[in-house]
Amino acid sequence: MGAAETRKLRIVAVMPAYNAEATLERTVRGLPAGAVDEVILVDDASRDRTVEVARALGLTVIVHERNRGYGANQKTCYDQALARGADIVLMLHPDDQYDSRLVPCFTGFVASGTCDVMLGCRVRTRRETLRGGMPVWKYLSNRMLTLIENVVLGQNLGDGHSGFRVYARAVLETIPYHANADGFVFDSQFLAQVAWFGFRMGDAPVPCRYERESSSIGFLRSLHYGIGTLLVLAQFLLQRLRLGRFAIFRPRPPAAAAKPLAPQGVRSRGGT
Repeated sequence: MGAAETRKLRIVAVMPAYNAEATLERTVRGLPAGAVDEVILVDDASRDRTVEVARALGLTVIVHERNRGYGANQKTCYDQALARGADIVLMLHPDDQYDSRLVPCFTGFVASGTCDVMLGCRVRTRRETLRGGMPVWKYLSNRMLTLIENVVLGQNLGDGHSGFRVYARAVLETIPYHANADGFVFDSQFLAQVAWFGFRMGDAPVPCRYERESSSIGFLRSLHYGIGTLLVLAQFLLQRLRLGRFAIFRPRPPAAAAKPLAPQGVRSRGGT
């Protein structure tokens, strides 16, 4: 598909944000001109100036009055992207960890119909990943969990825990993501749902940098996330073997289209 055909599709970037004041502007400035039609930032009751910075950048800003969690933030992100007519949705963490110059490459895989879901892979090689700053323990746990996920879900992903993801609209309209957890395990549930409903997943390398300002969960929260991921995979297997039924794999019921919330900011003007 040529560039002209690709741009007929409405591409919306969503950023689930919490205390992203220090990195938000760099993340947004890194997006190639015209790569997306709108950027929606959902602020999860940040304690810093994330909202003010987002407004100054001209983003569409939605604010949670109380902290609801990373998964709950994504639910609002996707609801609003669908309500605003997105054909393709890019989920990008606003911590400047991922090289957003590659956004057109990733959206192109989805726009062409090659994949329904694309993930940015941070672990092309061990040396490159560790040089980028990923802690050794995080690298090892990522490798182990991704391997198990690939076996259980029947996939061949290089990084099952990336915060750089692109979805076709049909994926978000089909998957019952509101049944998912409000915490970090939302991401693992979502990938299991993508596999369950038969959507095509792919990934490609994306340079990643871990800096002091970049958001990253600590060891104990990562351990909790890892255990939660294994439980999700167990549910997937039980559902596949017809030994259990779980709400996260239940088809999404038809519902009236969500209405856009009134943004506490200004819509981006035809890209960033």
